[in-house]
Amino acid sequence: MTFRRFTHQNTVASISLDEFTVVLLGTGTPRAYPGAAKPAVAVVVAGRVLLFDCGADTTRQLIDSGLMPQRVHDVFFTHHHYDHNAGFPDLFISSWRTHVGVIAGRAVPMRVYGPDNTRAVIGRFHDALEYDIALRVSYNRSDEAGAHVEYVEGNNAVLLDEDGVRVTSFEVDHRPAHPAVGYAIEFAGRKVVISGDTRPTPNLTRHARHADVLVQDAYNEAWLLEVRDDNPDLAVQVMNPAKYHTTTLQAADLAREADVAHLVLTHHIPVPLTTQEAEAAYTAGMRDRYAGRITVGRDLMRISMW
Repeated sequence: MTFRRFTHQNTVASISLDEFTVVLLGTGTPRAYPGAAKPAVAVVVAGRVLLFDCGADTTRQLIDSGLMPQRVHDVFFTHHHYDHNAGFPDLFISSWRTHVGVIAGRAVPMRVYGPDNTRAVIGRFHDALEYDIALRVSYNRSDEAGAHVEYVEGNNAVLLDEDGVRVTSFEVDHRPAHPAVGYAIEFAGRKVVISGDTRPTPNLTRHARHADVLVQDAYNEAWLLEVRDDNPDLAVQVMNPAKYHTTTLQAADLAREADVAHLVLTHHIPVPLTTQEAEAAYTAGMRDRYAGRITVGRDLMRISMW
């Protein structure tokens, strides 16, 4: 008989112990845009999948990327705006050992990392799953260990250091959302930095110094001003978010000052069309400020660190 498991096997990406790859799962914002999922970045390193932020689309994006939710045991949050954390309940259940598949599900506690309000926020998501979790353990015989969450908090700290992988949090400025952090992930002499949502800040520049890849929150200021002018009744709603993000030109300045090799833009405001013309307009002026490689990040884009 025909059974869909055979097609599923072909969609699972293989992961080697020496791989170091950045996968952009979601490059969008709180506003819903076609083709731009809510924010999430997967870092495939040393045979594991580390997840940075967990927007509402994350589980589906993990499946579509071939990485699969069952491989995610470690989730790092930059801050707790809903577009960065609303996918956690779905991921928590989907990654658990609750179903048959070609990749074994999580049979250990999920490890959750983030700034020092992470347990308070994500703990409430976990508490909301209490009824469902109890049924999965008692009736479905899911592994009881997988029902739990272990928290590691720190605004400026080494949060993970094992198997040659080091993940360091550093505080950024996304006020009024506070605390907020970025992350530096180091492995085998290479470094990727994920800015999280932030204004330009010296702490980000310091931690991004000599990064091989910087995944940077960015918006096009000229485009956003056009949106404001076309919608004068919504001027406050349109422009207030710009006060705690980084413009494309500021991102270029930051990458130059930090001597970053490859700048990858994400969290686009607004999301440019997937054409060369649109991307050229979105990044206009950046090349005058930064000579390194510039990439307009897109959902499911893979960036090798080698």
